[in-house]
Amino acid sequence: MGWYNKRLAKSIWVFHVSASPCNNCDIEILDLLTPYYDIERFGIKLVGSIRHADVLLLSGIVNQKVGPMVQRIYQQAPKPVFVVGVGTCPSSGCCFNDSYNISQNREEFIPIDLYIPGCPPKPEAMIEGVVKLVEVLNG
Repeated sequence: MGWYNKRLAKSIWVFHVSASPCNNCDIEILDLLTPYYDIERFGIKLVGSIRHADVLLLSGIVNQKVGPMVQRIYQQAPKPVFVVGVGTCPSSGCCFNDSYNISQNREEFIPIDLYIPGCPPKPEAMIEGVVKLVEVLNG
C-alpha cells in the first residue's frame, strides 16, 4: 500500500457520481475546474471512467433506485479506491431523510471514507477535504 500512497501524493484522479442530486453540489464541483480554482494544478484531475480513478466523488442522495447502480460503479473501480461524499445529502439525507425511498444506512451500498459537509459545500471546502485525505493517506 506504500507505493500507492506515494503515487497518490503526486496526482489524484477523481470520478464523479451523481446519485439523485439537486445539482447544487455538481455545479460547485464543476467550479473547481474553472481557471479561478484550477484544481488540476494540484494534480487533481476529473476522469471519465471509474476504471482510471483513485477517488470516487459522490454527490446526491443514495436512494433505493440508484443505490445498486452506485454499488456497481464502486465494484468496477480499481482497489483501493477512496469515496468522498460531497454535500449534506450523502451524510444525512438532508430534507429527504424521512422519505420512504431513502436508505437509512447509506453505507450499505458503498463505504464512504470522507464527508465534505455543506449544502452546497464551497469549492475551498472540497479542496481542503481532498488535501486532508491525501495527508491521512501519506501518514
